[in-house]
Amino acid sequence: MKLYNSRSRQVEPFELAQEPVTIYVCGITPYDTTHLGHAFTYVMADVLIRYLEYGGRRVNYVQNVTDIDDDILRKAKGEGEDWRALGNRWTTHFIRDMQSLNVRPPDSYPRATDVIPEIIQSVQALVDAGLAYPAGGSIYYAVKQWAGFGKLSHLSPAEMLEIANERGNNPDDPNKRQPLDFVLWQAQAAGEPSWQSPWGPGRPGWHIECSTMVAKYLGDTIDLHSGGGDLLFPHHECEIAQIEPVTGKQPFVRHWIHMAMVELDGEKMSKSLGNLIMVEDLLKENSADAIRYYLANHHYRQAWEHEPSALTAATPALWELIKAVSLKGGAQGQPLDVSPTVAAFEQALDNDLDTVSALAQLQQLAQQIQTAASAARPIDAAQAQLRKLATVFGLRLTTKEPEESVTSGWNKHLQRFA
Repeated sequence: MKLYNSRSRQVEPFELAQEPVTIYVCGITPYDTTHLGHAFTYVMADVLIRYLEYGGRRVNYVQNVTDIDDDILRKAKGEGEDWRALGNRWTTHFIRDMQSLNVRPPDSYPRATDVIPEIIQSVQALVDAGLAYPAGGSIYYAVKQWAGFGKLSHLSPAEMLEIANERGNNPDDPNKRQPLDFVLWQAQAAGEPSWQSPWGPGRPGWHIECSTMVAKYLGDTIDLHSGGGDLLFPHHECEIAQIEPVTGKQPFVRHWIHMAMVELDGEKMSKSLGNLIMVEDLLKENSADAIRYYLANHHYRQAWEHEPSALTAATPALWELIKAVSLKGGAQGQPLDVSPTVAAFEQALDNDLDTVSALAQLQQLAQQIQTAASAARPIDAAQAQLRKLATVFGLRLTTKEPEESVTSGWNKHLQRFA
């Protein structure tokens, strides 16, 4: 299998040193979910993981919840709700949406607040290494102290600063030595939750949360790290800077994969812009299979515009698959040989997760089955193969219920957010 690696900017062999395959996908900040952009990120990650498991690979998959964050605190204050209750409520909503979409649950689903002691240790290690400095009760990462900063994004300092400022950076923070330095530990502000640390009460910065959870649950070097394309800089760049100079192990991540942005009316769909299409609303008029088919009919790293007509077209396409697995065959002639189509399906996904071409092969297989059934040929084995391939896309075809493992796996995580 070959996948595009954001770090090298090339399609490369996805080589695995050992099993299980270690995968981390940045999770939600739970204050308003789940929009179509979220769904695209997690459904496409789901297809990748399902395909690895289809090929016999064992996967250890971690997804996090950023449950302490400026946006959550701002939203909780605006609504007069406890920040933790708000986060739990929206995380529960997200989990229900993932169950409805039949998305495989992560094996571990930690909250940032679950790893506060480990975060403090991570920050201390950076201070001890001379890569971070205290100021005003906060701790900042000194970007110029590590020459490797920028190896993922390949941006100039001016470009970095512009993008960082668009994504929450405060270049005018008087405690900073340089405008691009970022906070690792944030001193407590009046009325905000805090945890005790060697530098006084405060809370973790966003970037240190994820790198700490990766290290705790998967190790200092992992096979694949993913998330939305808007996380490449600064979030994922900062993750690398927080791990590699401390552990001395390179690379921190062997393969970086970033999911493209979903657009609406020419702009990225995002909570900050408020131009959201919510999964909950789409499920009122479309089946989960139709939504998944629609999402997978776009390549994971090509930005695309939401088009209601294209979503509507997914339903008749699905009916072709459903019809194919529901037909009765006969006993005349040789059983249908689908091995060339299966090989083409696998070749498509091996080629940088080309889900669009793989779906076309599913349609071809469905047509082959329908043609063979009309000639009364045996089709049972071909139908079983079509169902198996459809599960790579999380499609249930003739049932509306999520897979039992999906329901039970997410329910296990759900208990912690009740």
